[in-house]
Formats: sequence, structure tokens, C-alpha cells
Amino acid sequence: MHKRSCGELRAVDAGARAELSGWVHRRRDHGGLVFIDVRDHDGITQIVFAPQELQAFAIGESLRSEDVVRVRGAVRRRPAGTENPRLPTGEIELAVDEAELVSRSLTPPFPITGDEDIDESLRLRYRYLDLRRHKMQRNLRIRHRIVKAMRDYFDDHHFLEIETPDLIKSTPEGARDYLVPSRLHPGTFYALPQSPQILKQICMIGGLGRYMQIARCFRDEDPRADRQPEFTQLDVEMSFVDEDEVLEIMEGCMRFVWRRVLEVEPPAFPRLSHAEAMRRFGSDKPDLRFGLELADVLDAFRESEFTLFRRLTEEDGHRIVALRYPGGASLSRREFDALTETAKSFGALGLVHVSFTNDGVRSPIAKFLSAETAQALAHATGAQTGDAVLLVGDASARASDIAGKLRLELGDRLGLRSTADFAFCWIVGFPLFERDPESGAITFAHHPFTSPAPGQERLFDTDPLAMRALHYDMVLNGYELGSGSIRNHRPEVQRKIFQLLGLSQLEIDERFGFFMEALQYGAPPHGGMALGVDRIAMIACGEPNIREVIAFPKNQAFRDMMMDAPSPVPKGQLDELSLRSTTAVQATAAGTT
Repeated sequence: MHKRSCGELRAVDAGARAELSGWVHRRRDHGGLVFIDVRDHDGITQIVFAPQELQAFAIGESLRSEDVVRVRGAVRRRPAGTENPRLPTGEIELAVDEAELVSRSLTPPFPITGDEDIDESLRLRYRYLDLRRHKMQRNLRIRHRIVKAMRDYFDDHHFLEIETPDLIKSTPEGARDYLVPSRLHPGTFYALPQSPQILKQICMIGGLGRYMQIARCFRDEDPRADRQPEFTQLDVEMSFVDEDEVLEIMEGCMRFVWRRVLEVEPPAFPRLSHAEAMRRFGSDKPDLRFGLELADVLDAFRESEFTLFRRLTEEDGHRIVALRYPGGASLSRREFDALTETAKSFGALGLVHVSFTNDGVRSPIAKFLSAETAQALAHATGAQTGDAVLLVGDASARASDIAGKLRLELGDRLGLRSTADFAFCWIVGFPLFERDPESGAITFAHHPFTSPAPGQERLFDTDPLAMRALHYDMVLNGYELGSGSIRNHRPEVQRKIFQLLGLSQLEIDERFGFFMEALQYGAPPHGGMALGVDRIAMIACGEPNIREVIAFPKNQAFRDMMMDAPSPVPKGQLDELSLRSTTAVQATAAGTT
């Protein structure tokens, strides 16, 4: 008698005896026989209870959905015509002569079988049931294979997997830290790492050469649909490399993963500058699965009678963007009005449309459009008869952003963003600094350890916002998979960046003193990258959000619905940590009111 998994038995096993254990997937009664599909992590097998096996049959009749059962019996081929080609085990069944009810289940709050659309809050509340569903098991299996392939690839390329600590010093990198109070050192705190950034650079200073890690990271950000407060990233760092070498090794990794896990050969990874990506696609994470590139048509309106657009041509720093809508000329006035509301939700003040029909040009601004202007729009966008052109005018950055979002909207409407297609690209040549939209102060565009591009250091004191960085992003299907850069290995450059960010000498020493000291002991040139494992798995699985590829995610409000966390803790725990809560909910929960 051999214990077998529920996805293991095949026709060649007919005549053997086997033991199976699993959950009741489906139950059917036919002519006195009870048929059960029993399921485990490996698959499904049909088992049959016959009345002549009295003990086993009684248990079979009592079984209900999600009960746990252990059965023994003979493997036999299914009768001709009853095979199930959709199951790997579909040619056989197990004739049960011994059965044991291992565990009884309450009625599940939602179906475990099939792929029904189930309210996500309910799924997260009963995540232990949701994990039994085929889709979740498939997704987590793919995720496992992705991580395994990453480790294999970097091992083949002589990288060391080095674990860095999860209790570190607070060194803010753009988001808020999660702080951990120290019981042994009252009034002091560890921080959970937003990334192993400084630590992996320390590894390079330590002469380790090639580092990688599947790292857990934590960021106390405001809730966002595509983010989690804790996440997993592939973290990589290398010494004595330039930008091209880092891009080559990381691109090779993704090609290896896609071939190994999905059996797909990715197309070329084009490289676009940040400025080019914004000009052509209105985004620094462009979706290259489809065309519909943005076109600059500012010059077409320099002599226009349409005052709103002509004024934009008279001021510096503005852009008029045209976007072709294939087949858009057939839209009704109401449909264009709805599209205008969509554009407004992206931040537009309005949206102009021009339709090219068999009867000529139709547009709310038709009386202001000369034949030359209409021809210029068609030429710039490639619009044909039956198409429409959408026009957005505003400050350059805003116009690009709005038009880029409209482009994605059209891609969805036209079915051009298939999850079965994969379009990678690199974005390079990012700004080193930018202005904080709230304070107006200069801040880093990515993180403060990024090296300026060659020749840019002369701009430190004259025009820091014009500086370019040795920074690069890998993008897939409109998602940023990850970022990387060549780092500052010279302490004087790193100190200058900290000073530009407004840090005093005392603040630099308090936050980064150990790191600045390390840079003075022969730091090698080095660079690296981090890729989001959750996002990679999401795209590989064709899922709409990363919660579908994480075993125990938080919801969109960053709450754990199953464990009900975060939650208050008893006052005694706070006392041990020399902490005091000022919130009513904590006081009530701790029984101190």
C-alpha cells in the first residue's frame, strides 16, 4: 500500500492499491454509488464508494464539501466514455474499501471550486480557505518557481546570497520607517528596512563583490492599490561595474526566469531615455505592448483661431499633445463627453476631439480648424478616415501625464493590453533631483545614494535640477519592476548630495555616520538593482493586483483581515517597552479607562 498524492495516479497504476488523503472537492450520487473528487496540493482524483463496502460507504455518504478524508483502495481505469481529459488523473479512479473521516468542515462561506468572482474582503477574512482554491495554489506555485529561478541564475553567475538584518538603524529613504521599540534600551528604536540599500553597499565595501538576496522590506506608506506595507524584492549589488554591465546581468535574469517558468522567450529590451519615454508615452513606465504614441502638435496651433491652444504656444514650458483613437470617429457626442470626464479625472481641464469622417472633419472646434491644421494633426498621429484625434494642452509635465493616462485608457478600450503579451524595456537618464511638490525643496528623485552621470558634478552649485543620474528602471507592461543605479563610492560626492538635500553636518553624522566612514576606506565603484518579486509574479500570473500572488496580504487599507491586525496590545506590553499610548482605542483595549 503506497501513499500517493491526489494528482499522481495514472492509467499505468491500474491494479495497484493506493492510499489518498485530501479534501472533498465535489460529491455526486449515481445509481447507488457515491463519487467524490478528492483534492490536495497536487491535484484531484475521483474516488468511488460502493454499497457492498459497508463501512466505507457509510462514510462516503456522510461526506460534504471540504471535509478531510483518508481512503484506501484499488486503482482502476474508468469505464470507457467516462474519462475526464481535463484532469491528469482523468483516466483512473480509486475504488474505496477503507475510509476514515479525518476532519469535518463547516459549510464554507464561499465556493472553493471554480473561479467565481468572490468579494475580496471575504476572501481575505477566510484566507485559509481562499488558499485552497486552484487559482491561489497556481499563483503561489508560479511565484515559488520565479524565486527558485532567480536564485539559480545568480548562483550560476557567482553571486553570494547574503542575509541582511531586519532590525536596523532608521535611515529614511523616501517613505516612513516602521519603528520597533527596544525593551533592553528604553527610549530607543530599531527600524525595519525599507530596503537593504546601505547594507548591500557595505557588502561591496567589504569586498564581497557580487551580492544577491530575496529580501523582505517594509515601508509605512499611505495605502495604494498596487502596494503592500511589507513586500519582497530581488536585491542585487556588484562591484567594479558600469551601468551597461548591471543592465546586462539583470536583463539576463529576467530572460532566464521567463524561459524557465513561463517557457516564453521575451522580445528585445529597448532602452529609452526618461525624456523620450515622457515625450512618446507620457510615462516613465510605458506600456509597449501597443503603439498609439503621443505626438507634439504645438506648432500646428501657432496661428490658430482657437484661442485656448494658441495661448499655450505663446508661453514657454507648455505642450499640446495629440493621441490617435483608432475607430474613434464613430463615437457619439455622449461617448465623447464621457471620455472628457475620464480625462478630467486624470487632471485635465478638458479634452478636445477631432474626428476624421467620410464627410470631412467633425469637432467641437471645427470652425477654428483650418484644412492645414487638420492635415497636420492627421500627419502627426497617422490618423485615417474613421479615426479620431484627442488633444490635451497644458504645462508640459501635466499634458504628458494626462495624455499618457488617456493612452492606457484607449489601450484597455481597444483590447490592446493582453496579459498574454510581455513587453520589457529599460528607462535610463533620469533626473538626479526634483522639487518636492509640497515644500518646494530639492529632494532626490529616487534615493540619495545614486551617482550623478559623468560630467554632471559641475552642476551641483549652479543648476542641480538639471543633473542627470546613473539611474535605470526596468519596466514591463506599464509596470515598474524595479530600479537601480550606479552608487556614489566617493565620500565627497555623497556628502555633497546630503547637503543639497538640506541635511546639516550633524544630521549626516547622526543618520549616516557609519556609512560615510566606510566610504573612506577604499570603497570600490559599485552598482546594483532591486526588482519587485510580488509585481513580477503578478504579471507572470496575469493577475490584476499583487494581493493575488501573496499568501497573506493586507487589504487596500493595509489591514490583515484574517488576524485583525494592526490591533491594540495590553498595557503591560507597552510598559515593558517604556511606551505610553495616547489613543482612546489603546486605553480601552488595555483596560485602563
